[in-house]
Amino acid sequence: MQLNYKQIGDSGRPLIILHGVFGFLDNWLTIGKTISEHGFKVFLVDQRHHGRSPQKGSLDFPTLAADLKEFLDEHKITDPILIGHSMGGKTVMQYAVTYPESIKELVIVDIGPKAYPIHHKKILEGLNAIPIDEIETRHQADEVLSEYEPLLAVRQFLLKNLYRKDEGGFGWRFNLPVLTSDMSKVGSEIVAKQKIEAPTLFIKGENSKYIVDEDWEGILQIFPNARLETISDAGHWVQAEQPKAFVAALLKFLDETI
Repeated sequence: MQLNYKQIGDSGRPLIILHGVFGFLDNWLTIGKTISEHGFKVFLVDQRHHGRSPQKGSLDFPTLAADLKEFLDEHKITDPILIGHSMGGKTVMQYAVTYPESIKELVIVDIGPKAYPIHHKKILEGLNAIPIDEIETRHQADEVLSEYEPLLAVRQFLLKNLYRKDEGGFGWRFNLPVLTSDMSKVGSEIVAKQKIEAPTLFIKGENSKYIVDEDWEGILQIFPNARLETISDAGHWVQAEQPKAFVAALLKFLDETI
């Protein structure tokens, strides 16, 4: 699996960032550049079925974790700092429980290891309702999607995946049929056979319900050296809503653990 990626910086400790569902590496460009200025070599990676990575196979976490392992091996990256948001956070957790000997520091953004019910049903309905082969403008796509998702910021995030094809017309960067069929897998539980002792930072948005107080005991059973940072005035897309606070929390954690 040849994952698409972008490297920012040529020196420093390697730091890998994995986006969430419906996302791709471009969502993290600004933060990646900021982090690289603090002495890190940053790799932004498109997970399979997203961005410019191959659209084949299943969208399950053992597969996504194996993709990450292959990426690290291919690029001869050792002792990386692994950061994942939402689906990307689940991938990082699955990687940690599958390859615990290669883990040093983990940062999990607004997701826990527990099983989640299927999210984004309405969004998927809206995306599938867009006549992708017929629309001529992004505005037309937004008009359809607005009937299913009222928040402009969410629609703008989703429609960043809309691109003009060389042969004309529009296409999706993500694999919409697979996302539609495999969305239940995106919420599956991460099961560990042993504790992951690596320092781990969980970052959550104050207004998000993806990590709640009663989840913390279960998180510590897998990640006993975990700590939680709550970012004020932020929801699930913490890094987009409060980028300065997000980077500050991340760098503080890395300064204390590296």
